[in-house]
Amino acid sequence: MKKFKKERFDIGRRRALCFVATVPLVSMEAVWANPVLDALRRPAFVAPHVRGGVLLDVAKSGKRIVAVGERGVVLFSDDVGATWQQASVPVSVTLTAVNFVDEKYGWVTGHSGVVLATSDGGGTWRLQLEGKRAADLWRAEASAGSKNDDDSDKRLQEAQRLVSDGPDKPFLDVHFFDRKRGFVIGAYGLIFATADGGETWSPWMDRLDNPKALHLNALAIQGQRILIVGEQGLLLQSVDGGKTFVRLSSPYPGSWFAVAALPDGKWLLAGLKGNIYTYSPAGFSQCEVPIPVTIGCLSLMHDGSVLALNQAGQALISRDSGGRWTSVSWPPGPPLTAVVELDGSRLLASSLRGVRELPFPK
Repeated sequence: MKKFKKERFDIGRRRALCFVATVPLVSMEAVWANPVLDALRRPAFVAPHVRGGVLLDVAKSGKRIVAVGERGVVLFSDDVGATWQQASVPVSVTLTAVNFVDEKYGWVTGHSGVVLATSDGGGTWRLQLEGKRAADLWRAEASAGSKNDDDSDKRLQEAQRLVSDGPDKPFLDVHFFDRKRGFVIGAYGLIFATADGGETWSPWMDRLDNPKALHLNALAIQGQRILIVGEQGLLLQSVDGGKTFVRLSSPYPGSWFAVAALPDGKWLLAGLKGNIYTYSPAGFSQCEVPIPVTIGCLSLMHDGSVLALNQAGQALISRDSGGRWTSVSWPPGPPLTAVVELDGSRLLASSLRGVRELPFPK
């Protein structure tokens, strides 16, 4: 199994592959007894103090707000963040990303190849996919498509290695186009898609030009256009809803951790040391960023501005589609991992120490 490079741990949000909890939820002996298998079988620990733990993503399901994080914790609020309840979750692995298509149906990705689904707005979740089953699906497809040539042999070896490694690789982002069609991406080039709401899944690794199995860290959607960003400058674009992908030449060699689709058809990409670029048919253009700190989240606001969250717990805002960025003055606090807009004057952010309400930058 390949070893992680240092830069794979350089970002303190959901794109990182491992986090250390700031609030102990269970004893370390329990956590490390059988860390992978036990976490897949053990429901999320329910306790009031989990609300101050590590949360890695936040999203809206209608008027409800849902936040996800370490050890299977899913929190939801029906009163704009004033009070929170903990959802019923069948696993206790770290959850990395959440996506809703409407007020009822949503999906969550996590470590150990986990995909969870909800049909009640995030109150209860069920397991749809985990790492062992994902590996078996990849091996079955690689075996069925084997043609006794070098490429087929390589795919089969990679699939068998995934099976041998066990369910130890995380999914890092998720997008559903509607209640039926969606896909998830993750570490080591993993990408799986569904056309029936997650009841069945198909590996898409063969569709990607990613021979080194580089991590797929984040994705964004513009209609049928998909842009996936990853480590070591990996950029993969589809213009047909994921049927085919082409690899783009990156304007810098470092890893990308965030991507956002802008209303004007352009893309924003962000990564190590504060690198932010715009991408359009005309090519890439580097943005002016005042703070050279790794960026892990880009969020488009209703007024057209874009917020960027960095590893140091700081925020930047652009009001000209990413051309220029200025620092946001917020009270000091733990690093933020994601943000949603409550109204024109308030934001709600997930962080390494629970949920924070913040003023909208003026």
